[in-house]
Amino acid sequence: MASGGQTTVIQRILERRAERPPSTTEETTASIAVMLRVVPPPKALLAIIEPVLRQQIERRILGDMLDFVSVADENEALRRFVAEFRPVVITDSLDMVRRLRARRGERTPIILYIADLDDSVEREAGLVAGADDCVGRRASERELDARIAAARRVAELEAVLRITLAENRKLSATDDLTRVASRRFFSKHFPREMERAARYGRGLSLVLCDIDFFKNLNDTLGHAGGDQVLRQFGSRLQHSLRRGIDWVARIGGEEFAVVLPETTYEHALEVARKLRVAVASTPFTYDRKNVEVTASFGLCGLDRVPAGERQLAQRVLKIADAALYRSKNGGRNRVTATMFGGPP
Repeated sequence: MASGGQTTVIQRILERRAERPPSTTEETTASIAVMLRVVPPPKALLAIIEPVLRQQIERRILGDMLDFVSVADENEALRRFVAEFRPVVITDSLDMVRRLRARRGERTPIILYIADLDDSVEREAGLVAGADDCVGRRASERELDARIAAARRVAELEAVLRITLAENRKLSATDDLTRVASRRFFSKHFPREMERAARYGRGLSLVLCDIDFFKNLNDTLGHAGGDQVLRQFGSRLQHSLRRGIDWVARIGGEEFAVVLPETTYEHALEVARKLRVAVASTPFTYDRKNVEVTASFGLCGLDRVPAGERQLAQRVLKIADAALYRSKNGGRNRVTATMFGGPP
């Protein structure tokens, strides 16, 4: 929300959608309803200078409507707002509206301006200053309650939207079953890792790994057991790597990618061998029983990522996949490595 006018447009759209939900699945509608029901009352700032009006507004706002603080001084109100963002601001000061809208921040509040006179000139002045809605101070209590409720509803919808977007970003980046990075995340960020390494002339290596005979595991243990093996497999890979540098992604049913930034071929080969041992040396567990699991690994390593290479990430992925295929054909539970630009 960059300005009062844009905020007003968004407010109207959200209100219309709240009154007439879009045609989505019942599950999505139910989830939004639950989120709206359990979200706490939005925090509000009452920056009302006129004492009688301030007392009137304070009496009208119930505890389950807004969680508000009331401040009579404009400077103190602005200080409070800067210290803690509050999505709803109710004020009778045009200067306060302007000062709030002049601030540049990640989020902007919904501002309800209470005009001294309920006429078009006053309302226009409030909207021009940046208010999202205006109401005259002599408006009926019913109208005042409705205006405050509308501001609360928009703040609640915005809160739910922010939560939903954050969750969607997290889910799109994380594989829901194994909690490692998702295929989508890998497709987006592995090329970026390559570009970064090329920019600084550093090494980078990619390891692909695939659980051996996973179909047999699934048939023997059932899908629940297979899922448990996948979870433990992803966890073992992660625990064997440098935290905050190396990362793991699930790119297929039982296939994972391990990205090793700033890692040369020889060092990456050591890491791949370490990963193989970490998987095979200690049995996995399911339903209080030990499960023997092994995996095959294919490595493509670059001591120095070349700059200006077209589709380099795809080429490295293809080389690592071919190395993995040779490990599978060569008896499984082994590491096959190829240096980029060297012999296959």
